Amino acid sequence: MTDYETLSAKEAGPDEFRDMMSGFPSGVSVVTAIGTDGQPRGMTCSSVCSVSLAPPTIVVCLRYGSPTLEAVLDSETFALNLLHSRAKSVALLFASGDPRRFDTTPWRSGPSAGGPHLVRDAHSIADCAVMLTQRVGDHVAVFGRTRLIARHQQHPPLLYGLREFRPWAAT
Repeated sequence: MTDYETLSAKEAGPDEFRDMMSGFPSGVSVVTAIGTDGQPRGMTCSSVCSVSLAPPTIVVCLRYGSPTLEAVLDSETFALNLLHSRAKSVALLFASGDPRRFDTTPWRSGPSAGGPHLVRDAHSIADCAVMLTQRVGDHVAVFGRTRLIARHQQHPPLLYGLREFRPWAAT
């Protein structure tokens, strides 16, 4: 009998899927955009992936019905703020849905269309133009062409896995 055959299997449901994916650490980001009312929107997102180098393209997966997704789709632009290891409180704040999150977090408009830049809390920021969207279940995959990249902080990246935030630890 192989090790694989000794693993227990559970039917894939939301809880089992969440448990499985918690064992796959990923970087933490905040996706931001400006709504049609001129107000900033943003949400914590760990579902981010590079797609292509030519053209430079990323995909972010945002919850269907969220105000941030609405702002991204309306403006056809967004900023991907990659959080550094000292930004755990910002990751939690933007995951909370607190309507005052931009009142308590320093930000500024990016130099190009995109979304608010979280300059204190991001080690890198990419301004993106929406190229394609695809709804899958309760999320929408948004493909963004990266137009501008800004580097702000030299702190290591913030990671999320096993339902905990941790700094990248170089070995």
